[in-house]
Amino acid sequence: MYEMKPEYYTGIQTIDQEHTRLFELAEETHQLLHDDFLQDKTDNLIHLISELINYTRTHFAHEEEYQRSINYAGIEDHIALHRKFEDKLMEFDFDSLGEDFNSQNDTAEELLGFLANWLVTHILQVDMLYVKK
Repeated sequence: MYEMKPEYYTGIQTIDQEHTRLFELAEETHQLLHDDFLQDKTDNLIHLISELINYTRTHFAHEEEYQRSINYAGIEDHIALHRKFEDKLMEFDFDSLGEDFNSQNDTAEELLGFLANWLVTHILQVDMLYVKK
């Protein structure tokens, strides 16, 4: 359901590989959300969210490094958007992950919606600004 589509490719191999991994994390979240056999998703959600946060920070560092290497004029605004994304991730209610099944699903669904929307919008409207065509 969540995958890297042709229109999301920047032509920068490292960036595209990292964007692909972020889509994979979105797909893993979707799969977890719709896994009717797993009653307690706490450990899986915590692991997935931790991986998402850590991988996002790594990706952002690489992307910002690339932007510096090409002297991208919009880098400061881009960095600000990255920090805003990280801040939003930290707003998720991780305490609810240890609660009931419905709270776990709500958290996973909220995370998935946020991630998918942000990722597509950010790539198409923001990342493409620094891509040399």
